[in-house]
Amino acid sequence: MTQYQRLQPFKAISFDLDDTLYNNLPYVVHASEQLFELINRSYPATMAWNSTQWQQLKHHLFTLRPELAHDTSAARYAMLHQGLLHFGYSEIDASQGAQLGMDCFHYHRSDFTVASEVLTVLQKLGQYYPLIGITNGNVDSKRIGLSDVMQFVLHPGHGIKMKPHSDMFTLACKQLAITPAQLLHIGDHPSSDIAGAKMAGCQSVWLNPCMQQRHKKAQTILPHIEINQLDLLLELL
Repeated sequence: MTQYQRLQPFKAISFDLDDTLYNNLPYVVHASEQLFELINRSYPATMAWNSTQWQQLKHHLFTLRPELAHDTSAARYAMLHQGLLHFGYSEIDASQGAQLGMDCFHYHRSDFTVASEVLTVLQKLGQYYPLIGITNGNVDSKRIGLSDVMQFVLHPGHGIKMKPHSDMFTLACKQLAITPAQLLHIGDHPSSDIAGAKMAGCQSVWLNPCMQQRHKKAQTILPHIEINQLDLLLELL
């Protein structure tokens, strides 16, 4: 544990989810594979595109509808819907196919449970502080086992911007009836979690298991504390 700034008294703890409480990449990759297998099987014309072309379409949609950049589910639905229209499918088929694809993705994306040792740490912390989640992703926190240890989980979308924007930090503090300085945020990302929390006026802990260097843009924004394993948070008790 490395301390860069002295922690002030805090009243609640927030956690990033993806890549903080579990390794997110394998689940997202698998969910994406299952999604496109289903789309290609159900709508064969789409086999003409590879994953890069689908991603290019999604980023093009960001330029047309900037709000999609802050809502991963809405962005993926729009990508599928527009892609199916591009391949000549009807509006009804495109809408049904996009929803079918989203149902498939969401099922596989949350088809796991947070490791028991992580849940044990959260349960111990939860005896002393309210715990919540603040995530840019769209995982189903209940399915992965967090509903018993977290009071609520905030996601971006519907006008709420992704971290490092302050929207979710501000909303969390409002729902907890605390000031930003009374929220301690734990996350793996130097920009979205650490810089985001600090710019919102919250305190922060950087979970850095590989002891990576901070991103250049975040070099000047230090966390209060840096740790390389989650259970070190118990020392704060």
